Amino acid sequence: MPAKTTAKPSSNRKELLKLVLSLAAIAIAAGIWYGRHQSGGSIYDGFAQCLTQKKATMYGLYWCEHCAEQKEMFGNAFRYVTYDECGVKGAHAEVEKCKQAGLKNFPTWQFANGQRKEGVLTMAQLSQLSGCPLE
Repeated sequence: MPAKTTAKPSSNRKELLKLVLSLAAIAIAAGIWYGRHQSGGSIYDGFAQCLTQKKATMYGLYWCEHCAEQKEMFGNAFRYVTYDECGVKGAHAEVEKCKQAGLKNFPTWQFANGQRKEGVLTMAQLSQLSGCPLE
């Protein structure tokens, strides 16, 4: 009759402990990520507040995919960005003040010195144009 081979109980406990510790580390990392990206605080809160303090404004349209992309880059911190909606609610039309301002492509960023940049800008570009440090 062949001899039975069984794992040592201490070996099984070590593997179980490794698994539990790995799952705990994953849960902690996920909690930190969620806290930074989904809850009230965001890693870009200070940056977005600085953009507003430096008189940077984003002009956009509620139906614009690129505008949504730009907003998403900020996550919850976008609430601190000065944003002017150029779309007429319920219609694919622009509000008069945006037409008069000569805004043609969206998103458009305008800075305190009057400079405008069209399109989705990286955080690094926004930092350079506004003088706001990325934290």
